[in-house]
Amino acid sequence: MPTVRIYTVEEARESILRRRPPAEEPLPPAVAARIREVFGEELTAAEAVRRITEAVRREGDAAVRRFTELLDGYRPEALEVPPSSIQAACQELEPHLLESLKLAAERVRAFHARQTRTGWVDFAAGLGQLVRPLDRVGVYVPGGRGRYPSTVLMTVIPAKVAGVREVVVCTPPGPDGRVAPVVLAACALAGADRVFKVGGAQAIAALAFGTESIPAVDKIVGPGGLFVTLAKQALYGQVGIDMLAGPSEAVAVADDSADPEVCAADLIAQAEHDPLATSILITDSPDLARAVQAAVERRLDDLPNAGSARSSLAARGGIVLVDSIDQALDLANAFGPEHLELAVRDPWRLLGRVRNCGAVFLGEAAPHVAGDYVAGPSHVLPTGGTARWASGLRTEDFYKVISVVAIDRPTLERVGPAAVAIARAEGFEAHARSVEIRLKGGSS
Repeated sequence: MPTVRIYTVEEARESILRRRPPAEEPLPPAVAARIREVFGEELTAAEAVRRITEAVRREGDAAVRRFTELLDGYRPEALEVPPSSIQAACQELEPHLLESLKLAAERVRAFHARQTRTGWVDFAAGLGQLVRPLDRVGVYVPGGRGRYPSTVLMTVIPAKVAGVREVVVCTPPGPDGRVAPVVLAACALAGADRVFKVGGAQAIAALAFGTESIPAVDKIVGPGGLFVTLAKQALYGQVGIDMLAGPSEAVAVADDSADPEVCAADLIAQAEHDPLATSILITDSPDLARAVQAAVERRLDDLPNAGSARSSLAARGGIVLVDSIDQALDLANAFGPEHLELAVRDPWRLLGRVRNCGAVFLGEAAPHVAGDYVAGPSHVLPTGGTARWASGLRTEDFYKVISVVAIDRPTLERVGPAAVAIARAEGFEAHARSVEIRLKGGSS
């Protein structure tokens, strides 16, 4: 049986294109077993996260160390990575990798520099806006057995471009208790101010509340696993949160001009992220659908560690046959994927039809993988259908906007009676009198 199934539109709507609330997703057995082992009882992931965050709030570093040992298998004595180690990491990298990180950093910095905002003041109207960067931001970078220098660049650089005074990175180290040199080198190139080798819900709680070692921040950004996402959700309000990231998603809309080998490569690349990743091709060409299906099988046979990709494609991936490219775009917009590829003859003609996605990639030379590393926009993008209202991480996510009101006496005389009338309609007599005393000239 082929790994990638070909669906009709009706079948796809009831399966791979059907959004499920996160609460409906079963807890992986390994995670449930680990929770029982650590806490000595059956808890949901959310209950476990609440216990971790509350312990960090009360106990600070001691709780961070305890849960790091219990959940990750190592006990860090010094939580912070010395600045000298961060700067020295660049020297440990193979030169081509270092230059590749520098190229990516330059492109990310140049893109986000075009998103900067400035304030304005209309002195005649007595109105304006102050645009101020946040003081301190926490960046979460997934780690442990994985290494994600790209996430460092895609989060720290936009914050620094916005003018954030201090950017603090938390990332779990590898099994040896060290943060990978490639991640530390990315921190140096991006301009991170401090790096802590702490992960999971305990890292999010430490950034939210502050501990003896880790400073409290104004906002936390960056993707993470289940415990990180639940901790961000639980602590929103105590601290600013960028978004609740879910498993990665990519949808490609393709016509008969698309190269089936390229389409197959992109499906597998997306599926490689995670067994829970979603990787879908929507096409009006039955010949392309069959060719891509066959190409996926050939390419998986040649892929090292293909297990995750196979699981993802079998459970959440697929090819959807539609009657037209217009119908394909309607399906894509309804799904609202994190990544959307337009692998068609004239992708620019279709761009105006795109409404819901985190990022759109036009043409065969623009794979969504380029967006993961070197295109320029941050790869921290909305998932789970939230692209219907949310945007990817931007420079402006690191600003706060302060309204300025300095209306003069003539303006107050013109608009004040309306404020009085609305205040009384809402039942706020003191509000009305606050304006009236000014209209009457003060203490009289």
